[in-house]
Amino acid sequence: MMELHDLRINYGKGEIDDRNLPESPFGWFGEWLADAISKGLPEANAMVLSTVSDLGKPSSRIVLLKAFDERGFLFFTNYSSRKGHNITLNPAGSLLFFWPELERQVRVEGIILKADPVTSDEYFYSRPLESRVSAAVSPQSAEVPSRIYLEKMHKDFLESLKDDKVQRPDNWGGYWLFPELVEFWQGRRNRLHDRIQYDRSDSEWKRCRLAP
Repeated sequence: MMELHDLRINYGKGEIDDRNLPESPFGWFGEWLADAISKGLPEANAMVLSTVSDLGKPSSRIVLLKAFDERGFLFFTNYSSRKGHNITLNPAGSLLFFWPELERQVRVEGIILKADPVTSDEYFYSRPLESRVSAAVSPQSAEVPSRIYLEKMHKDFLESLKDDKVQRPDNWGGYWLFPELVEFWQGRRNRLHDRIQYDRSDSEWKRCRLAP
């Protein structure tokens, strides 16, 4: 059996000062994300998206954050995928951003709703041609016979195009996660980590420190 119990590191790259905390979590999140990007972290906008089925069974996967503002966090996917079906039946979901090089993570809980068609169109048509083709031909989360089958679908679709106009499929688009809770975590020495949590109460955010 692989020995894992001694695999650990001691954190010490940063701290969270209670005296300088913003009223809203969004500006702070933006600072941390910008820091991760500026330091060259690969796919700094990658996040774990967790959804729950109508039977309460959770599932998680990595998706990419494409925008955020005071409303929430925006990502794009196939509406017919497993996560799409989960969101239709149970809109509760969570996000987790983890930047191990910075010893930081941000956890978000909230409700997920579809983005408007204009938002989905704007992003879809900004994508490279072959990415648009993949979105158009892939029956995401459905069983397929082989990798060769997928590649042939992609190749045949590309060859059938008379120009670069790939229409956004009706079952592909954006989702907003509207946060109800945001937690910032900074690794600290001796496992006495910093945890600051924001809870939305009506239109205001309430902030508190949590024990590690």
